[in-house]
Amino acid sequence: MILVTGATGFLGSELIVQLTRQGKKIRALKRQNSVIPEILKGNLLVEWVLTEINDLASLDDAFEDITQVYHCAALVSFNPKDKAQLLKINIEGTSNIANLCVNYGARLLHVSSIAALGEAKKGKQITEDDYWEYDSKVHSYAISKYEGEMEVWRSIAEGLDAVIVNPAVIIGANAGYTGSGAIFKLVKEGLKYYTGGATGIVDVSDVAKCMIALMESPVTAERFTISAENYHYKQFFSEIAAGFGVKAPAKEATPWMLGLAWRALKVISLVTGKAPGLTSDAARSSMNISLYSNEKIIKTTGITFKPLHESIKEVCAGLIKN
Repeated sequence: MILVTGATGFLGSELIVQLTRQGKKIRALKRQNSVIPEILKGNLLVEWVLTEINDLASLDDAFEDITQVYHCAALVSFNPKDKAQLLKINIEGTSNIANLCVNYGARLLHVSSIAALGEAKKGKQITEDDYWEYDSKVHSYAISKYEGEMEVWRSIAEGLDAVIVNPAVIIGANAGYTGSGAIFKLVKEGLKYYTGGATGIVDVSDVAKCMIALMESPVTAERFTISAENYHYKQFFSEIAAGFGVKAPAKEATPWMLGLAWRALKVISLVTGKAPGLTSDAARSSMNISLYSNEKIIKTTGITFKPLHESIKEVCAGLIKN
């Protein structure tokens, strides 16, 4: 039987849809307050189990008769206030899952992040062979995903059969306006500025396809970057604007402008008690030009990635419809 953590999340739910289309039975983990997505309601091949990623007792019960585990559960946040929670969920939680996989002899596919990859060698794209180096300015999310991945590598050294994926920015209509969907919302509402950064982007359906292909392959003790294409934010925002039929951001935000913006929003958050819409970590990340190679995942799985311009159109159309 297959176990999926983070089953109510954006990626986890898409993964379960694809697995159950193949007739596979799933044991899906959810927290008490999590809502089952519409695309999974009524799916008779899914057995829902209430647990927390840091509740070892209930997690242990959920592993009975499990042979494969897709670990999708994680906290994504660039708010410095969430550091303790990021470390607890993304590191301790991953350690719990890896340890239980060792104990039960289950094969693990761990979802890490491009945030856990290193910097590119001069003039080259970032690959799976580029390793993360600590930087005092790096955001807590990157630290948590890197350290979480290290827990998996530790277990691999202890005999765990596992493979790791490092997805780029994942997009899809079912994200709504949360996560990567927040970018679509900003552009739809009239975002005027773009930043000079660039990153890898990929459709959620392609990420799930790669995960299933890798789980069913003989590959073990390796990691794979999953990115369809590299986009500069100016191009990304422009294509989103076209999808919504609104004006594209036309002005480039300079570092000092972003510095003023996140500081102003921090003051506002102190007054309102609401999380700021932009943090210093997010501002720094938006200026980075990080380009990722997908050569290894294509060579291993043979996947043909959906062109990003098509994905962006589909996401915009789905958000408008919903």
